[in-house]
Amino acid sequence: MRVVGLISGTSMDGLDVGVAELEGAGSAELQLRPLGARTVPWEEALRRRLLGLLPPAATTIQEVAELDVLVGRASGLAALSAIDEFAGGSADLVVSHGQTVFHWVTDGRARGTLQLGQPAEIVEATGLPVVSDLRARDIAAGGQGAPLAGTLDVLLLRGLGLDTPVAALNLGGIANVTVVPPVGTPLAFDTGPASCLVDATVTRLTDGRQTYDIDGRRAAAGRVDEPLLRVLLDEPFFALPPPRSTGRELFTTDFVDQALSRAGHPVADDDLLATLTELTAVTVADSLVGQGVSRVYASGGGVHNPTMRAALQRRLGPVELRTSDELGLPVDAKEAYLMALVGYLTWHGVPGALPGTTGAREPHVLGRVSPAGGRVPPPPTDVRPRRLVVGR
Repeated sequence: MRVVGLISGTSMDGLDVGVAELEGAGSAELQLRPLGARTVPWEEALRRRLLGLLPPAATTIQEVAELDVLVGRASGLAALSAIDEFAGGSADLVVSHGQTVFHWVTDGRARGTLQLGQPAEIVEATGLPVVSDLRARDIAAGGQGAPLAGTLDVLLLRGLGLDTPVAALNLGGIANVTVVPPVGTPLAFDTGPASCLVDATVTRLTDGRQTYDIDGRRAAAGRVDEPLLRVLLDEPFFALPPPRSTGRELFTTDFVDQALSRAGHPVADDDLLATLTELTAVTVADSLVGQGVSRVYASGGGVHNPTMRAALQRRLGPVELRTSDELGLPVDAKEAYLMALVGYLTWHGVPGALPGTTGAREPHVLGRVSPAGGRVPPPPTDVRPRRLVVGR
């Protein structure tokens, strides 16, 4: 099948679109061949409105309803363009994660989640069936609904045949890791902020003229404020055992302001950015301590921040820090291909979250299918894949 994967992460910088050929449903080995991927930036007015939904801001049901349609329309056009560009104008399925605007977590447990991007608009634009709403079933079954990346990571990293634990790391707005031992149950969970606090702080400091720390230059020009870092690390989320999930509902500029107030001393702008960057490195590395990990494969926008990568490597010590490019999945497209994989599993009736990756009581088929053109899913298969091979 030719499958289009769509996702806009917590950074809200654009829509990642990837087209892949997938085969192997009903067998132990899945094969994924990337056909092409790119990021489609949100129109600036739409991005501002999406960012305006985030807590602690208030909004209206009208705004949510309008943005649901607008994100769906933009997603449909992006999918159609990618099919023409990468698949010769022909595909079988679209998988749309949508734009997360709220992830409801209380007392360490996920209670619900909301992604915008009306699938009917994507069906109308492409004429293809659409798999959407990928997280809700996992949460209903007691899981965190995140990180879904564990599905791809486990199947792919197990295929490497390594004799020591290895980890995958995604540095988006929020960071998540998947730890895959040679045998036994894997572990996947959110570690905390990756780029979201840095991005939000840069945006505020520049009155919106910049939305991220370009090449980590401002953080590199500053010094880590150790007292402030200790205050930031007091956040109870960091002490929760996995599985755990979080979002931009917690890690906001209010979170930063409260930490600055508790630190009780002025902090220069570049020092603040250096400290927030270090926070990401510390929380990711601390999450991997004790796991025996020998190697980490990183992906996501944070990979392009040399200051963040250097801080992370320093905190990881002898652990090798590599990128998902070495596994055949470009760092900026891995999540789009993840969506294609999860939707492909859903289409074939295969659970999309593996044991150990989200904390659900048992794995379930994820998402809902919006039909189109008389295409219906085949009879479900009882065979669960055990590895994923990425080909050219």
